[in-house]
Amino acid sequence: MSEKIDPTAAEYHYVQLAEILERRIRGGEFAPGTRIPGEMVLAQEYGIGNQTVRRALVILRDKGLVVTVHARGTFVVRELPPT
Repeated sequence: MSEKIDPTAAEYHYVQLAEILERRIRGGEFAPGTRIPGEMVLAQEYGIGNQTVRRALVILRDKGLVVTVHARGTFVVRELPPT
């Protein structure tokens, strides 16, 4: 992980995380169709709460970048929408 949440930034932590994850997805770190790390893993990785991770994932779902399958996880969509 190279990027971190900036606790002094004006943006909410969940917005920062959504932006970081979008860059990781669009940069190919999370390939289309693959599962991204779970909420607990992301919360630990970025030093934030599970609710913050959930809110970030909502942003990514709203942008059409990921889909969440109950009891399976969150996956990058097969075809990324344009930026």
